[in-house]
Formats: sequence, C-alpha cells, structure tokens
Amino acid sequence: MALLIIELHKRIGNAKEWRDTFKAQIPELPIRIWPDAGEVKDIEYLAFMHPDFNALPAFPNLKAMFSRAAGVDDIVKHPKLPKVPLGKVEPPGGDPMMTEYVVMHVLRLHRDVPGYQAAQANREWRRVPIARPEHRRVGFLGFGMMAKAPALILKSLGFPVSAWVRSPRQAAEVPIFHGPDQLEPFLHQTDIAVCLLPLTAQTEGIFCARTFAMMPKGAMLVNVGRGRHVVDKDLIAALDSGQLSYAALDALWPEPLPPESPLWLHPKVTVMPHIARRPTVAQLVTEMVANIKSIEAGGRLLEEVDLALGY
Repeated sequence: MALLIIELHKRIGNAKEWRDTFKAQIPELPIRIWPDAGEVKDIEYLAFMHPDFNALPAFPNLKAMFSRAAGVDDIVKHPKLPKVPLGKVEPPGGDPMMTEYVVMHVLRLHRDVPGYQAAQANREWRRVPIARPEHRRVGFLGFGMMAKAPALILKSLGFPVSAWVRSPRQAAEVPIFHGPDQLEPFLHQTDIAVCLLPLTAQTEGIFCARTFAMMPKGAMLVNVGRGRHVVDKDLIAALDSGQLSYAALDALWPEPLPPESPLWLHPKVTVMPHIARRPTVAQLVTEMVANIKSIEAGGRLLEEVDLALGY
C-alpha cells in the first residue's frame, strides 16, 4: 500500500512536509511524490489538485483518490478518470477560513464599507442611514458544509438567512428553497446573495441578466463558488444600472483574471485572487488519513463525489 502525491507539494507546503505529516499520523503508509511513483502496483491512493490524467500511468490496485480542489468539474469529465471513488478533502464542519471570509464580505457589504472607502478617497465626511441586520436578508446558493457555518454565524448576528439548493431537503437550520421553480422567489427575498454552488451544466451562468432582475433593486453578490457561475457582462450591466449595488468576487473566469478585464477597475466590484481558503498540509493529511482508515476498515470515503452530479 502506498499513496502518490501529484503536484500538491508544489502548491501547498513541500515534499518533506507532506512526508513528515503523513509519517506522524499513519507511519505504515509509504508516501511517493510524482513522478517518482515507483512500482505502480503498490499505489492504492492518489492525492492531487487538477491532475493531468493523460500523463499518468494505470494504477491496477488503486482504491481511492483525493482531490484538494473543492471544484471537481474538470476531473469528473475526464475520459481517463480512474474508476475508483473520488473524495474531496474537506473538514466535516467546514473550513474556518471560508467561514471568516464569507462573514467578512457579507458584513463589509452590509455596512457599506466600499461606499465609505470611496468617500474617504474624496475626503468626504459621509454619514448615511445604517441598515440593521434584521433588515438585510442573506441568501446562500448551495448549503453544504462550507455554507452552513457562515450561515449560522450570520443568523446569530440577527440576519434573516435562507438557502437555495438543487433538491428538497429535510428541515434545516434556515429556510430552504429548492429547484428551478423556487429560484425566483428565493432571489426575490435576497439582499445579499452568497454563491457556494458547485459548477455543473445547470449552475453555469446562474448569475445573469435574468436572475439579477429577480433580485431586489440594490442587491449585492458575494461569489466564492466558481468564476463561471457569473456572466461578467451581465453583472457589469446590473451594477451600472443600479439593479445591483456591489459585488465581491473571489472566483473568476479565467484565472488569473486578464489585465484587460473591466472587473479590475469597476468601482462597485471587489476582485480577490481566489484566496477564500488555504488549507494547511496538516489539515489535508488529517482528512486523508481519516478517509484511508475508513476504507481500510471496510467503510467508504467520508466526502465522496457523486460523479453523475459532478460534486
């Protein structure tokens, strides 16, 4: 049994840190670093982020794969994807970094910090009415583990919080809308929309002229999902018309955002370079080890990707 790390050591930590962290938690598991795979028959687990499956050999005894990337739309469509379970490496209670990031942007937009920053640049002593949390409705598109923690924090601060998901659910901590037919009533009552959706054929371009028109005039958007959830030209038109008042974008398309993109200098847009969360080697190894122990005990992956759904 061995685990092969592909490219992760170049993005997070280094090869020594990965080896040492695995050794501390599961010393009996040999760790190999691509392209030094050794005997491919020994490889039972892969850990990667956006791998090139065309460059990889076949692994005849592979049991499971772990993706560091939360978005796996590029992986599940690959014709050479190994036919073993694919798991996302996510902490069961959500990532504190994502929680603080989402809460930060919602509060920043709620308290009109961009407006005060613009006033400061003009040396303007700006005093305007301040909205109370109970008057600012926050809606989460997607209500998985990454969304629940910030949603509950915002709810505890007094914000009315709701969520929209693909299919019906049992009673949750916040009101749940579901399916295409309930998207419009959900957006109609959402002042700040937080996108944490996976990217699928159904969600690509979900924020466009049609859906911006469903939102209250002056609504705001925080996108921490995928860049292709937003149609940029429609977003700019909605901001310029006043239909939307502000957008904070952590996920963009393409990435890095080209210098000529009008989003960079738009006065109502915050562009962030996809930094909402940066898990450590220790966090990732802990989750991988928990998954490996589950599989070796006859169980399954803790956060398995549904290949048919794409997330």
